[in-house]
Amino acid sequence: MFNEKQLEILNQELDSSRIKNRSKGNVNLSYIEGHDAIETANKIFGFGNWDYSISKLDQVSHEINQNQNNVVCYKAQVQVLVHSIDHLQDISREDVGFGTGIAKTLADAHESSAKEAVTDALKRSLRSFGNQFGNSLYDKSRNHNSSQNVQNPNYSQNQNNSYNNYPQQNNQSYQVPYKYQQDFSQLVNLGLSVVQKGDNLIVVGENVFANKDIIKQNGFRWDGASKSWYMPLRRVA
Repeated sequence: MFNEKQLEILNQELDSSRIKNRSKGNVNLSYIEGHDAIETANKIFGFGNWDYSISKLDQVSHEINQNQNNVVCYKAQVQVLVHSIDHLQDISREDVGFGTGIAKTLADAHESSAKEAVTDALKRSLRSFGNQFGNSLYDKSRNHNSSQNVQNPNYSQNQNNSYNNYPQQNNQSYQVPYKYQQDFSQLVNLGLSVVQKGDNLIVVGENVFANKDIIKQNGFRWDGASKSWYMPLRRVA
């Protein structure tokens, strides 16, 4: 089914620079982002050699929280189909995922929740192909701390990005929660967090990719080299 090059990459350990971390209650969760999983599938399988479809997408609940925001939850079922290079063989994987959308408007809550559920189901379906899709992150006995300074040559970064001053500053300091989270209450209500790293603020969270439009509206810019939304600290000082 897979050629030698594909098997070689699939058998490699997950590059720690791709691992993201967030806290949920008192539990620290490690994961890879949705866009990362899709990019990895494109690189390993080929753009035309895999696809996915949404088998089911159902609303689970709708509530109003203490801030009078809509809290909507969705459940998604996604099927991934991977083809051999000659398209003579196929492998199918299917799994479920959940998403929560929190927003003032019901439409925005539905949108972010549905997107997050589909992304979660897609990642869970792909993880059956091994560590390159984060399967090892489900092993609770292993330490999955991310490392922004470790790079895998198979995932080279663009050094000519127009915001290349950002990662240089970013690598020189430790990441800490931004003390004025209320300045970005719209992002916090979506389950995102803002952290300070060097002279920049960064948006972190599992559903960052799904809420990119709202993040942009809050003044953050995308850095392609580090794959992060950032804002110079002086802009909100």
